[in-house]
Amino acid sequence: MSLRINSEAPNFKAQTTEGVIDFHEWIGDSWAILFSHPKDFTPVCTTELGYMAKLKPEFDKRNTKVIGLSVDPVTNHAKWAEDIEATQGTHPNFPMIGDTDLNVSKLYNMLPESLDGGSDGRTAADNATVRTVFIVGPDKRIKLMISYPMTTGRNFDEILRVLDSMQLTAKHKVATPVNWQDGDKVIIAGSVSDDEARKIYPNGWDAPRPYLRIVPQPK
Repeated sequence: MSLRINSEAPNFKAQTTEGVIDFHEWIGDSWAILFSHPKDFTPVCTTELGYMAKLKPEFDKRNTKVIGLSVDPVTNHAKWAEDIEATQGTHPNFPMIGDTDLNVSKLYNMLPESLDGGSDGRTAADNATVRTVFIVGPDKRIKLMISYPMTTGRNFDEILRVLDSMQLTAKHKVATPVNWQDGDKVIIAGSVSDDEARKIYPNGWDAPRPYLRIVPQPK
């Protein structure tokens, strides 16, 4: 199954470090971030999991749940967590899926559906494509997908920035410009007519071009 922005996030049941979950039930009315790893005890992923644990309170403030995935068993995740705390200073404070049957990796197009077998005997290089960040909305639809190579650590500050943008634009009829940060000016959405915009923004807007209408960020 091909996944795109606004596709329904495939549901699944899986064993995690915090017990068995049903993904859609686990999300509930929250936003969710699912980020995947090709193997336990890999160096780049170790740094990522530690940083995400430090950043998790910021996602909590935004009603966003965090869940990781690695193809190895949950028992391995628990041992890996000790290394993460020892080297990164933070113990993972979110569930980690043990995707030993590769079911979730296949559902989310990170590995081919036709692939036989499970995680046993597979190396990180075999699972190199299991390096994706998904943001899922409360409607259970995929809002963002970013895939990374194994040698490039992910920028979770950027994921937080994108989440802020998506939550803002889901609530208000605006878009965010290049390099936008929370509090910066925004763009009136193209779907909003000038007549409608005047009702929303009675003080007007800056318009270097008719299609580029800039206003302060809505509160």
